[in-house]
This record gives sequence, structure tokens and C-alpha cells, in this order.
Amino acid sequence: MNILLIGSGGREHALAWKIAASPMVTRLVCAPGNPGMAALGECRPVKATDVAGLVALAREIEADLVMVGPEASLEAGIADALETAGIACCGHSRAAAQVETSKVFLKDFAERHGLPTARHGAFEDAAPAKAFLDNFTAPYVIKSDGLTAGKGVVIAETRADAETAIDEMLAGRFGAASARLVIEEFLPGEEASLFALCDGTASLLIGGAQDHKRAYDGDLGPNTGGMGTYSPAPVLTDAVAARADETLIRPTVAGMAAEGAPLKGVLYAGLMIEDGAPRLVEYNARFGDPECQVLMLRLESDIVPYLLACATGKLSQMPPLIWSRKAAVCVVMAADGYPDSPVGGSIIRGAEADFGEDVVVFHAGTARDNDGTLRAAGGRVLNVCAVGETIALARDAAYAAVDRIDWPGGFCRRDIGWRALNR
Repeated sequence: MNILLIGSGGREHALAWKIAASPMVTRLVCAPGNPGMAALGECRPVKATDVAGLVALAREIEADLVMVGPEASLEAGIADALETAGIACCGHSRAAAQVETSKVFLKDFAERHGLPTARHGAFEDAAPAKAFLDNFTAPYVIKSDGLTAGKGVVIAETRADAETAIDEMLAGRFGAASARLVIEEFLPGEEASLFALCDGTASLLIGGAQDHKRAYDGDLGPNTGGMGTYSPAPVLTDAVAARADETLIRPTVAGMAAEGAPLKGVLYAGLMIEDGAPRLVEYNARFGDPECQVLMLRLESDIVPYLLACATGKLSQMPPLIWSRKAAVCVVMAADGYPDSPVGGSIIRGAEADFGEDVVVFHAGTARDNDGTLRAAGGRVLNVCAVGETIALARDAAYAAVDRIDWPGGFCRRDIGWRALNR
């Protein structure tokens, strides 16, 4: 098979690593890819939102399957264009991707289909938005409607902070993405991420993980796209996952199909779990980043047949996935100044050393000079991942590798996995 993988982040490097290991794959092309992905396949300088360019590339390489990594590609309509071109795609249509690309759409959909989620309201003007805060007590949850790379959520501890967040978002803090916002009740409990593959009518759970959204140790600082993950997440028991499948995943797949926007790709449910009951925080229409990294490390099955089944409507014919009993941990190394103003261009040394068979370093935001020098070229720059018999052992292996990487211009959290380790 010839496969085109769209994207250039750590999630896509992890997918490339797993796809390249498949005996089904003859040729892997990544667009635009990154220096880490270049060691696994060909990289072509086509942007992830260049729909016409990506379709042309898929035709050029005679792609048997296109795997879409980032949400921005889905919002740009890449899956729609590939369907028109008759090319198999594991990725949702623009209409289906609204479960992620518009929080207002998702909340309205949840109401129509009775999905367990937080009480909420949607607003385009500050005055009614501030008045709506009367329905809740602190902390207040303020979310931009559109895509903001995981940064468009404010958990405000005071009414004044909530009103400031409303003013800033509606004034254009995130551009058009925050021209509308959602205010919702704060859900108590422990957060976890559950993933499923969908083929339009059928779905298949494919594991879970737990992320660390805040920038600094102790869950302090601003929200980010994710500073580290581990899998499995102890809070996401088999019983909780089955309940989420019954009350959220399957009703969502059925509801989107009934509304004419079938889900054909990865569905990521952000859950808040309290007393074994999951409620929906958000959906994402693709693998999480950095959750994908730990899932790919633990997945023993060949992923390619499952991605192809999503694209061709044959998921119900697939056997259960096989998972390693080991745990996996991912530590994100970010550029100084992330998430607000990451500093680019700093030199990274030692990231491509041999850390042993239990450690893999995925590139997330790197660039390579002509002389081979590796530099930071993004906010989240490296994903240092490890497997181990326990979360503690995997964490220790990941941090041992982090400490061998020479990068004065970066930082990471030092408490990834703390919830699991405190149990």
C-alpha cells in the first residue's frame, strides 16, 4: 500500500512510526512531515491545509489511503476533496469535524441527542454572556467556539476573571475562533481521554490516556495543547469505558449519521469522570496530541488495517485490537515562552541519541539546518516517550532520557503521571 500521512507534529510522527512498521506498507509519504518523520518515509513540503496540493500529491503517489492527523486539515475540507477524487481517507468530512471545530455545534448536538455533558450557553455579545454567569458558581469555564490548538479554554477562579476572559475572547484574542464563546458549568471529577475509530456507522474503542493540560507542575499556569500523557489511565476502567461507549460514543456515531454527517475517522472523547460516571467535556475529531504517542507505543496490532477499515466502512469486520500490558508515558519538551510566545531557533543536541529500546523521541516542532543541526521550530518541540512495566517505571525512563537532551531553550513538566502515582 501507498499511504499519505498529513501533518507535521508529534502525533503524526507517532503515527508514521506505527504505520511504517506495517508489512502492508510499500510507500509512506508525509506532508509536510518533520525531521523525525523523514527517517521513516518521504516528506513533501505541502501544507496540511493545502487541500488542492494534498489531493494532487495523493494522486501523484497513487495513494491507497490518506491518514489525516491535524484538525485544521479536516476543517479545511481535505476529506471531502479526497472523497470527490475517489481516494480512501481516514478523516472526517468538514461537516462531521464540527464536533470539534465548533463547540457551539457540539453543545447543540449534545442537547438534541441527550448526551451527558455540562449545562451551558453560547454567546456573541459580552453583556448576556456575563449575565449568564449568574447560573453558576466559581470556577467558571469559558471556551472559544473554534479551533485554538488547545489554548482557548479558561477556567476562571473568580467572577472578575471570568468577565475578563469573556471580554478578551469576544474582542478577538483568538481571532474568528472566539467570535462566539461557550460558557458552561465546571464539572467535578477526574479528566481522561477515550478514543474510538468510526467508519460512518460502526465504532471501535481504541484505548484511553490521561493528559496534563496546564503548562507547569502542580497543574498551574495557562492551558496548553498538552504537556504530557500516560496510558492506561487508572480512572478509565473497563466499566467506565463501556459506559462512555454506551452513553456517548455510539449515540454520537448514530446521531451524526442520522444528521447526514457520518463520522469516518478517529473520535476522541474528553471525559470528566466522577463516581464511575463519565460526562462529556469535548470531542476532538482526530487523535489527541500527545495522547496518540502513548497509544501507538502500547498498540501491538498493526494499525493500518484499522485505518483502512475506517475509510472503507468495514470496521465491524475487524477483530479487537491487541494492547501491550505495559504502561507508556510521554513528556512534552516545549520552547521557552510556550504557550503564549514560544521562542524559536534554539539548538537541540542529543535528541537523536540511542536511549534504549524502551524510549522513543517523537519530533513535534523541529527543523533541521543544511548541516544537520536540529533546532526548535514550534511551541511543543519534542515528545520524550517510554514504556515500562508500570507507570512509575515508564515515567522514570522518560525523564532519564529528558535529562540527557541538551536544550537550554526548552522546559518540561516534572510531574507527568502524578494522579496515577498518587492512587
